[in-house]
Amino acid sequence: MDLVKIGNFLKQLRKEKGLTQEELAEKMGVARRTVSRWETGNNMPDLDILIELSDLYETDLREILSGERKSGKMNEEMKETVEKIAEYSAEEKEKRRKKLNRYFILGEIFILLVILDHQFGILSKIFVSPIDDFAAGVLTGLSLLFNFIGFYDNSHEVSLRKRKRELFLKKGS
Repeated sequence: MDLVKIGNFLKQLRKEKGLTQEELAEKMGVARRTVSRWETGNNMPDLDILIELSDLYETDLREILSGERKSGKMNEEMKETVEKIAEYSAEEKEKRRKKLNRYFILGEIFILLVILDHQFGILSKIFVSPIDDFAAGVLTGLSLLFNFIGFYDNSHEVSLRKRKRELFLKKGS
């Protein structure tokens, strides 16, 4: 997928509708910066948002995914669309999984450092006496923070997708 081409096409569609990035961001429930990232090809909207954009711009989803207007309907195009959606979905899931793994790994590294400090006094060899306790506290806090971010980020994303899907279904009714 050519993200820059798709981004340029999204920008073109937005301008055809006479919307600013701020107005589109408000309609989609995202930040203006997020819309900017879509239009520069730095990021892609979630599948739910792509469907909403397709409805808003009154264009076919496969046109958005290819980054250009198509004429006529062909079975081959439908097959390509399904493949692109599957590819996009798999890429998004993989990015999400890697992001969560980074948070958890950082959290576990920090907690491991605290455990090693309690067993072997590693921090007391690096820092002077009162600071080593502070450093251990900071590491403990960071480990809890990164693990919390990982859990929160995952559950927040699931609830956002659920709300967007419900909103989309209400629009269709």
